[in-house]
Amino acid sequence: MGVREITLRPEPSANSLHLTNSFFMDNVQAFRNYLQLEKKYSLHTVHAYLQDIQFFTEFLETEFGEADLVAVKYPQIRNWIVSMVDSGVSNRSVNRKISSLKAFYKFLLKIKQIEVSPLLKHQSLKVPKKLQIPFSEKELDAVLNEIKYPDGFEGIRDKLIIDLFYTTGIRRAELINLKISNYDTTTLKVLGKRNKERIIPVLTVTAAQCSVYLSQRAKLERIADPDYFFLTEKGVKLSDSFVYRLINTYFSNVSEKVKKSPHILRHTFATHMLNNGADLNSVKELLGHSSLASTQVYTHSSLAELKKVYGAAHPRNQK
Repeated sequence: MGVREITLRPEPSANSLHLTNSFFMDNVQAFRNYLQLEKKYSLHTVHAYLQDIQFFTEFLETEFGEADLVAVKYPQIRNWIVSMVDSGVSNRSVNRKISSLKAFYKFLLKIKQIEVSPLLKHQSLKVPKKLQIPFSEKELDAVLNEIKYPDGFEGIRDKLIIDLFYTTGIRRAELINLKISNYDTTTLKVLGKRNKERIIPVLTVTAAQCSVYLSQRAKLERIADPDYFFLTEKGVKLSDSFVYRLINTYFSNVSEKVKKSPHILRHTFATHMLNNGADLNSVKELLGHSSLASTQVYTHSSLAELKKVYGAAHPRNQK
């Protein structure tokens, strides 16, 4: 039942990207600094932005013989969009790449390299809304109370990770980067997107599990990453893929849902909170959203529950 550890190759840095012209070389470092220091994006996000811009640069060189990003006109960008769609790239992925390009041209406007963005009047491609189906309360009860976990450190850690995702709604990256110093038995201090901190209450039952886990953690023969709360049996910080496999492995025993991921557990946390009477603003704060619009995507399930209760309880529906 345990989740096997694997070693991932390190993600390439911006400096390792193939740079095709002097303009790109002169501006990519400034743009990276802008994203990291001013916008406070994660290294993963910064890398994705720079990679998308590099793909566009290579397209310009291939199709037009040069890649003068300052002189780019919208028809060239539209050709790139058509090329991606024809190659089978999804509308969602195309929109993400164009979003990276928009951010780059917004930066060029900011530093007065250009006067008008070539994407000023661009409209995103339509994408179907993805319906995130949360786990049921029955499925959560089964995975936390009915299935068998490995003995010792591994099983205690795995069960706590699932419980913490479900009872706090934290993101996968937030759990992986959680520090020992961020936990005080009643709260967690979480560093979210754009380095925004928030405090999340810890349930008494979860705190009890944390205590058991920490006593087992202290017995590890070697701890290479002592600052981090969650570790592998080898004492190193968890990876993204390790946590994803952990959730997928355990929930495969209790759920037939197609998608079984840490994000679905975050979605489940929000949905179950709303279904049981939590107000939208409270859930927003717990999730670390900057606006209610982000939190409202979780209301479809609670609305369905509300309709069921409404239909069963209203006197007019009994006639």
